[in-house]
Amino acid sequence: RTCFLFRNRVRRLLCAGEENCVDTRTVYIGHKQPPPGTEAFIQQRFPDNRIVSSKYTFWNFIPKNMFEQFRRVANFYFLIIFLVQLIIDTPTSPITSGLPLFFVIIVTAIKQGYEDWLRHKADNSVNKCPVHVVEHGKVVRKQSRKLRVGDVVFVEEDEVFPCDLILLSSSRDDGTCYVTTASLDGESSHKTYHAVQDTKAYKTEEEVNCIHATIDCEQPQPDLYKSVRINLDLNTMFALCRSLASQNLLLRGATLKNTQYIYGVAIYTGMETKMALNYQSKSQKRSAVEKSMNAYLVVYLCILISKAIINTAMKYVWQADPNRDEPFYNGKTETERQRHLIRAFTDFLAFMVLFNYIIPVSMYVTVEMQKFLGSYFIMWDDEMFDEELRERAVVNTSDLNEELGQVEYVFTDKTGTLTENNMEFIECCVDGNVYVPHVICNGQVMPGASGIDMIDTSPGPDAREREELFFRALCLCHTVQVKEEETVDGIKHGIHQGKSSSFYISSSPDEVALVEGMKRLGFTYLRLKDGHMEILNREDEIERFELLEVLTFDSVRRRMSVIVRSTGELYLFCKGADSSIFPRVISGKVEQVKARVERNAVEGLRTLCVAYRPLSTEQYEQVCHLLTRAKLEFQDQDKLVAEAYDLIERDLILLGATAVEDRLQEKAADTIESLHKAGMKVWVLTGDKMETAAATCYASKLFRRSTQILELTTKRTEEQSLHDVLFELSRTVLRHYGAMPRDTSSGLSGEYTDYGLIIDGATLSAVMRPSQEDSNSGNYKEIFLEICRNCSAVLCCRMAPLQKAQIVKMIKASKEHPITLAIGDGANDVSMILEAHVGIGIMGKEGRQAVRNSDYAIPKFKHLKKMLLVHGHYYYIRISELVQYFFYKNVCFIFPQFLYQFFCGFSQQPLYDTAYLTLYNISFTSLPILLYSLMEQHINMEILKKEPSLYRDIAKNSLLTWPIFIYWTVLGVYDAIVMFFGAYFLFDNTTFTSNGQMFGNWTFGTLVFTVLVFTVTFKLALDTHYWTWINHFVIWGSLVFFVVFSLLWGGIIWPFLNYQRMYYVFMQMLSSGPAWLSIILLITASLLPDVVKKVFWRSLWPTTTEQIQGHLSEFTPLAVLHPPPKVDSHQRGSENQRKALNPRRSETPNSKVMFTRWQRKPDYCTFSPLQWSPYNGAGTETSV
Repeated sequence: RTCFLFRNRVRRLLCAGEENCVDTRTVYIGHKQPPPGTEAFIQQRFPDNRIVSSKYTFWNFIPKNMFEQFRRVANFYFLIIFLVQLIIDTPTSPITSGLPLFFVIIVTAIKQGYEDWLRHKADNSVNKCPVHVVEHGKVVRKQSRKLRVGDVVFVEEDEVFPCDLILLSSSRDDGTCYVTTASLDGESSHKTYHAVQDTKAYKTEEEVNCIHATIDCEQPQPDLYKSVRINLDLNTMFALCRSLASQNLLLRGATLKNTQYIYGVAIYTGMETKMALNYQSKSQKRSAVEKSMNAYLVVYLCILISKAIINTAMKYVWQADPNRDEPFYNGKTETERQRHLIRAFTDFLAFMVLFNYIIPVSMYVTVEMQKFLGSYFIMWDDEMFDEELRERAVVNTSDLNEELGQVEYVFTDKTGTLTENNMEFIECCVDGNVYVPHVICNGQVMPGASGIDMIDTSPGPDAREREELFFRALCLCHTVQVKEEETVDGIKHGIHQGKSSSFYISSSPDEVALVEGMKRLGFTYLRLKDGHMEILNREDEIERFELLEVLTFDSVRRRMSVIVRSTGELYLFCKGADSSIFPRVISGKVEQVKARVERNAVEGLRTLCVAYRPLSTEQYEQVCHLLTRAKLEFQDQDKLVAEAYDLIERDLILLGATAVEDRLQEKAADTIESLHKAGMKVWVLTGDKMETAAATCYASKLFRRSTQILELTTKRTEEQSLHDVLFELSRTVLRHYGAMPRDTSSGLSGEYTDYGLIIDGATLSAVMRPSQEDSNSGNYKEIFLEICRNCSAVLCCRMAPLQKAQIVKMIKASKEHPITLAIGDGANDVSMILEAHVGIGIMGKEGRQAVRNSDYAIPKFKHLKKMLLVHGHYYYIRISELVQYFFYKNVCFIFPQFLYQFFCGFSQQPLYDTAYLTLYNISFTSLPILLYSLMEQHINMEILKKEPSLYRDIAKNSLLTWPIFIYWTVLGVYDAIVMFFGAYFLFDNTTFTSNGQMFGNWTFGTLVFTVLVFTVTFKLALDTHYWTWINHFVIWGSLVFFVVFSLLWGGIIWPFLNYQRMYYVFMQMLSSGPAWLSIILLITASLLPDVVKKVFWRSLWPTTTEQIQGHLSEFTPLAVLHPPPKVDSHQRGSENQRKALNPRRSETPNSKVMFTRWQRKPDYCTFSPLQWSPYNGAGTETSV
């Protein structure tokens, strides 16, 4: 006990003054608590390892869901109307309002409950997956949700870490392990993590169980890249407090690779892990169309209240005349006559109920059904089915279908979303000679190269020596590791046996691609063994090089080097970015290599330059002295090491350069180009390095050749203040465009300089956090937004997941309030997917977290094009017509009822029968508009894909603007006036039937209602562009149903009715010739103005969409729209050669082709220059 107290005091002294001693947590490894009686031991409580992404629980589903649904103005309004109908005597039955309302509530609750049940199901699959924990010296199996802070966890190769762990030991002797963090930051490369120095020797569960140690660490924080300060106190006889860092912390969601097993202690679990802290809370998303509906609803509510007030006032004006007061048989007592306010309020409510049909409750039922059924068209789309994955598109939330047609900003992840997450070696250039692998394979010329003339111009001995030195440099200058044990047919094979079963892994995917490229060119890296790197050369001879020093890569130097010894000679091999290599070169064919590097950079390839320097023994000793002294310093160690590297990596001799491609997903560049043409701005948000991400942006055509790149990065803000950099960039872009944001397509025109912005995570944090010290700094966020608006594309690199969400939120909150879409494939993209208006997950290689949390999921990025340009376009067109049409037909329906009150003494007498009031929106007019909203195609979908600019016609919610809304409302009022007064004046001379009977008030109302049903149905038929047999059946069938229903309703004496006021009314009306004439004339008069308006409007001010509708029929061959360019036979042959020699690149240079037989002596063959692609660049090019 005395020793323990002494150790605690020493630990407090060692940690005194450090930030992490404030607001920290104490973790006891294996739950081994201090001995009884020690000072101030308080057991801390931590959450379990349960992950929750669902929104509801079994207990709160009903109250929470009801609260959310009745937040909608329409639902709350109809609830009030329903209660009013229950409380007071109203002209209509409570069923007419209650039935549609409860149907909407129940359908919506079932849909949202089902979607949340799927989230619960996904959570349970994660929380119940098995993990292995060391307890009492044995490995036991338990469910992931039962993990606790302090548990020692056993993880095997290819397993995912179940929580955030401190690495105690691994199967490797040096205590390291290799991890992929693709689901966290999008990087698929292998990262190296280190075990605690004092525990890495514990290799078994019995040894690990004997560890007695305490960990003091910070409370959980979401930043993936911020260094974590952790102190580990080993309870040994001597006080030992060791400081740990991020390289000792394994994060939940990462995967163990190329390491048999590790032991780690859990320090953050469940919703406190970094991955969970980067989740955005699930919130209800509402589309722009729904917001427009609510705004229109408020307007119509005001109209309704105005109608009720006017009628209530007019009723009392009417009854002010003693002769028009209540009749004697309905007389009121004196007390009742004095209660004017109560009577007036009751009358007001009665009029509200009578006119409440102007608010279309059935519209919400139809919208819910349209969204639910319409989502199946996405899932059934065969063009969005991926053969490789055997997956279709998935709709997780159908509430946002129409939002797909309103997207203005697209935020996309890079790795696994734009790219296939697969680096490929393209070519290398040695002294100006270019080598391209596999143009000739196994002595056979590829089909596209069969017409090339062969000549014999083999390189000389000097060129061959330089070439082999270049290949050896790339085989040695890397940190690649070989996984040699790969079982094939039960037998373990190694790469040194000439088998292809082994593979390379590295922290950089570029290095793997380069080493694999050298293997295809005849130099195979075998392994690092006993401090020696082994290479298999072209003669199948193994060469051994002693590895003396590794000068690791960092983002400031942008290069790495190795020092090796072979047969007594010392070499420094260096590779890095051209900007960091060329200034240090003293000899070599710099101009030729530089020209090739610039050409490859323009094509979006990732380039590296390779150089070397022979070292004497004295120079090497001096190097060792510099490095040793720098590494022994505790203060400013990083700075001293960087200075030592700078002194060593000088006086280099240039060998050549390489080009590597992170292969884009199929049609990714075409998709981005189409999105640009459609008026959308595309931002790439990635956790990857700036150089990697920028190369991908060039390859995907996000940045073009003419794009001027603006950098807002940490490197630049270290040279200048953030304030100065921001204002300098702002002046640069506004000098061309002024204060007005430029159009997104202007970069295509060539009239303007095309700007692209690159920003990193650290700088973004500074921008998002306004400076408090400098009051003159202004609002950095507004300046940053202004710069972004004037850039055709933006790249954000080194982004933490929560920063991605902050970017999306910032754009959403900008003054234009644009509609945003986020698309990604990993857990690191979940936050921005949840934050954006529309979130899309890709079914990639990084798990299903993004898919589970998204609104929609697609197999590949290329499917986004059809999702937005076709499905989004159609959904918006359909639902905007549905909304406007519903308000229109309800104005037509209820305005005659308002006019009728002026002719019935404001007695609240209904114009229509109760059956007509109830069934008008439910049966007579609902099915045609529902089918229209599911099947309408105003333009052929192939044209929508070929002409992305048509997407601009519906941008900014253009079909639900106030002028269009007012037009539909005025049209409804006009039709209602024509129907009512047309029938009124025709009845003015007392119309008789054939048997001499006069028409009554129910016949008058039935005539108006018949004209109404036929008019609104014909209006929809005139707006329909895409006719199928289903449209004909539903539209004409609904009219037939109305006629049949009216005949049956008035032609049979129904026993369950107390009175039957409609008996024989409809048949009596149809037996009159004047009634038939009235119906035809009134329908024609109602529809004529809208038809005339459309004809003139389309003739004078047609939109692009209307022009295409006017000039193209549904059956116009698409080849007529886009005739292919004429190509002669010479051009066709050249195109074939181009595709065969290099299928992924836009151009292929003037090439000579060389083949080497690796098992024999080198045999060189070259081909004459191809005529189809002249190249004026550097030197002779040789392809391998």
